[in-house]
Amino acid sequence: MPRPRLAFEAGVDLILVGDSVGTALLGYESTVPVTLDDILHHCRAVRRGAPAMHIVADLPFMTYQVSDQQAVANAGRLLKEGGADAVKLEGGTRLVDRVTAIVRAGIPVVGHIGLTPQTAGTLGGLKVQGRDLDSARGLIDDAVAIERAGAHLLVIEVVPTELGSLITDRVSIPTIGIGAGAGCDGQVLVSTDLLGLDERFSPKFVRRYARIGPTIRDAFGSFASDVRSGAYPASSEAFVMKAGIAEQLGATIDTLDPPDAPDAPDGAL
Repeated sequence: MPRPRLAFEAGVDLILVGDSVGTALLGYESTVPVTLDDILHHCRAVRRGAPAMHIVADLPFMTYQVSDQQAVANAGRLLKEGGADAVKLEGGTRLVDRVTAIVRAGIPVVGHIGLTPQTAGTLGGLKVQGRDLDSARGLIDDAVAIERAGAHLLVIEVVPTELGSLITDRVSIPTIGIGAGAGCDGQVLVSTDLLGLDERFSPKFVRRYARIGPTIRDAFGSFASDVRSGAYPASSEAFVMKAGIAEQLGATIDTLDPPDAPDAPDGAL
């Protein structure tokens, strides 16, 4: 898989196989339809492409909310079958029991607070979280609770810069921001956004480090045009027979017996 390999070669520290695969690659309108099998499939591919990298895999919606047992079993599958090094789940104080159970099973956990896309409908949609005093205090409480439950990393998504810094100062585990300002310990971007593969989605925090989408579209268009005009393939892009073989074949082809017709099935007309 080229992108994980290139990320490794570029010196990226870790790869998150997120449920954003649903909107970035699978054509879903949100992350909610993403299944555990979707994440497992992509996680295995990422592991093959970047065998030496630290890989975090998302637990998709409704693969950990039902019970501690469900959460531990599915988290274990991401490590055993997907090759992940850690799992990530969304939520704060209400998810403490889940985080604790997964960690007790020996599985490293990454927390995720702020804008949590799986439950964005309960947050008023995909918008900045923690802008007022009560919600900001709530997110700080979430961060502390997730750390105490045993998480070793914390993703903070789409909160004001000041709050991202306050949370980072409040907890001892590293924070990874996405739309949470420069005060976090690290940053993450969805690779399709970073590479400019689909510019229809362009939140404020996304920086395009490339604009590959238009380049790909132009390449497809040039290919289709060349095929229609006969410019592709050129003689230099085709294979030829050894000298004289084509002539010999042409001279004898009319003498070849036609292949026997297949027997008709019983009852066929």
